[in-house]
Amino acid sequence: MKASRLVLMMSVACSTVAIAQEGGITVWPKGVPPAGLARADFGNHTIQIAHRDANGRVEVHQNKADVIVVQTGGATLVTGGEVVDPVSIGPSEIGGSSIKGGVSRTLAPGDVVEIPAGVPHQFFLAPGTQITYLIVKVTKQS
Repeated sequence: MKASRLVLMMSVACSTVAIAQEGGITVWPKGVPPAGLARADFGNHTIQIAHRDANGRVEVHQNKADVIVVQTGGATLVTGGEVVDPVSIGPSEIGGSSIKGGVSRTLAPGDVVEIPAGVPHQFFLAPGTQITYLIVKVTKQS
Protein backbone atom coordinates (compact mmCIF):
# COMPACT_ATOMS: atom_id res chain seq x y z
CA MET A 1 0.00 0.00 0.00
CA LYS A 2 1.32 3.43 -0.85
CA ALA A 3 2.56 5.31 2.21
CA SER A 4 0.53 8.44 1.53
CA ARG A 5 -2.65 6.36 1.30
CA LEU A 6 -1.75 4.54 4.50
CA VAL A 7 -1.27 7.81 6.40
CA LEU A 8 -4.51 9.17 4.95
CA MET A 9 -6.38 5.99 5.87
CA MET A 10 -4.97 6.11 9.40
CA SER A 11 -6.13 9.71 9.72
CA VAL A 12 -9.62 8.96 8.42
CA ALA A 13 -10.09 5.60 10.16
CA CYS A 14 -9.05 6.95 13.54
CA SER A 15 -11.31 9.76 14.57
CA THR A 16 -9.71 13.05 15.44
CA VAL A 17 -10.45 13.42 19.11
CA ALA A 18 -9.45 16.03 21.62
CA ILE A 19 -7.71 14.14 24.40
CA ALA A 20 -7.02 15.63 27.78
CA GLN A 21 -6.13 13.61 30.82
CA GLU A 22 -6.29 14.67 34.43
CA GLY A 23 -4.79 18.10 34.98
CA GLY A 24 -4.82 18.88 31.25
CA ILE A 25 -1.78 16.67 30.62
CA THR A 26 -1.75 14.13 27.80
CA VAL A 27 0.63 11.18 27.90
CA TRP A 28 1.33 8.70 25.12
CA PRO A 29 3.34 6.07 27.02
CA LYS A 30 6.22 4.80 24.88
CA GLY A 31 4.81 6.76 21.92
CA VAL A 32 1.53 4.83 21.82
CA PRO A 33 -1.62 7.00 21.75
CA PRO A 34 -4.26 6.24 24.37
CA ALA A 35 -7.24 4.10 23.32
CA GLY A 36 -5.45 3.12 20.11
CA LEU A 37 -5.97 6.51 18.45
CA ALA A 38 -3.45 7.52 15.82
CA ARG A 39 -4.27 11.23 16.00
CA ALA A 40 -5.25 13.71 18.69
CA ASP A 41 -6.55 17.24 18.05
CA PHE A 42 -5.77 19.95 20.57
CA GLY A 43 -7.18 22.92 18.64
CA ASN A 44 -4.01 24.81 17.65
CA HIS A 45 -2.05 21.59 17.05
CA THR A 46 -2.52 17.90 16.33
CA ILE A 47 -0.34 14.95 17.23
CA GLN A 48 -0.25 11.71 15.30
CA ILE A 49 1.86 8.67 14.58
CA ALA A 50 2.73 8.23 10.90
CA HIS A 51 4.22 5.18 9.21
CA ARG A 52 5.55 4.98 5.66
CA ASP A 53 6.80 2.01 3.70
CA ALA A 54 7.03 3.75 0.32
CA ASN A 55 7.85 7.17 -1.12
CA GLY A 56 5.39 9.96 -0.42
CA ARG A 57 4.07 12.73 -2.62
CA VAL A 58 5.05 16.34 -2.15
CA GLU A 59 3.11 18.14 0.57
CA VAL A 60 2.85 21.85 1.30
CA HIS A 61 0.80 22.91 4.32
CA GLN A 62 0.08 26.62 3.91
CA ASN A 63 -1.13 27.16 7.49
CA LYS A 64 0.63 24.44 9.48
CA ALA A 65 4.19 23.68 10.49
CA ASP A 66 5.26 20.05 10.93
CA VAL A 67 7.45 18.93 13.81
CA ILE A 68 8.67 15.38 13.18
CA VAL A 69 10.38 13.03 15.65
CA VAL A 70 11.67 9.86 13.98
CA GLN A 71 10.95 6.80 16.11
CA THR A 72 12.11 3.89 13.93
CA GLY A 73 13.53 3.30 10.48
CA GLY A 74 14.81 5.99 8.20
CA ALA A 75 14.19 7.96 5.03
CA THR A 76 15.44 10.79 2.91
CA LEU A 77 13.50 14.02 3.37
CA VAL A 78 13.60 16.59 0.57
CA THR A 79 12.51 20.12 1.53
CA GLY A 80 12.25 23.53 -0.11
CA GLY A 81 12.51 24.15 -3.81
CA GLU A 82 9.60 24.26 -6.22
CA VAL A 83 6.62 21.88 -6.38
CA VAL A 84 6.30 20.08 -9.74
CA ASP A 85 2.69 19.52 -10.93
CA PRO A 86 1.06 21.34 -7.98
CA VAL A 87 -2.58 20.48 -7.17
CA SER A 88 -4.91 21.41 -4.35
CA ILE A 89 -5.42 18.42 -2.05
CA GLY A 90 -7.51 20.17 0.58
CA PRO A 91 -8.04 23.51 2.27
CA SER A 92 -4.66 25.31 2.36
CA GLU A 93 -2.93 22.08 1.25
CA ILE A 94 -0.96 21.56 -1.96
CA GLY A 95 0.39 18.29 -3.32
CA GLY A 96 2.71 17.54 -6.20
CA SER A 97 4.66 14.85 -7.99
CA SER A 98 8.17 16.01 -7.06
CA ILE A 99 10.33 18.88 -5.86
CA LYS A 100 12.69 20.78 -8.14
CA GLY A 101 15.74 22.24 -6.43
CA GLY A 102 15.11 20.99 -2.89
CA VAL A 103 17.59 19.98 -0.18
CA SER A 104 17.94 16.28 0.77
CA ARG A 105 18.53 15.10 4.34
CA THR A 106 18.83 11.56 5.68
CA LEU A 107 16.64 10.93 8.73
CA ALA A 108 17.28 8.30 11.42
CA PRO A 109 15.74 7.38 14.80
CA GLY A 110 15.92 10.26 17.27
CA ASP A 111 16.11 12.99 14.60
CA VAL A 112 13.80 15.97 15.11
CA VAL A 113 12.79 18.12 12.12
CA GLU A 114 10.70 21.31 12.00
CA ILE A 115 9.19 22.16 8.61
CA PRO A 116 7.69 25.67 8.58
CA ALA A 117 4.29 26.35 7.01
CA GLY A 118 4.56 26.84 3.25
CA VAL A 119 7.69 24.71 2.76
CA PRO A 120 7.39 21.83 0.26
CA HIS A 121 8.51 18.44 1.62
CA GLN A 122 8.62 14.84 0.41
CA PHE A 123 9.81 11.52 1.88
CA PHE A 124 11.82 8.95 -0.08
CA LEU A 125 12.44 5.42 1.19
CA ALA A 126 14.89 2.86 -0.10
CA PRO A 127 13.18 -0.36 -1.28
CA GLY A 128 12.28 -2.61 1.65
CA THR A 129 12.68 0.11 4.29
CA GLN A 130 10.16 1.99 6.41
CA ILE A 131 9.91 4.89 8.82
CA THR A 132 7.65 5.58 11.78
CA TYR A 133 7.51 9.05 13.27
CA LEU A 134 5.57 11.23 15.66
CA ILE A 135 4.32 14.34 13.90
CA VAL A 136 2.99 17.49 15.53
CA LYS A 137 1.13 19.81 13.15
CA VAL A 138 1.08 23.33 14.57
CA THR A 139 -1.39 25.88 13.17
CA LYS A 140 0.34 29.07 12.00
CA GLN A 141 -0.58 32.12 14.06
CA SER A 142 -2.13 35.00 12.12
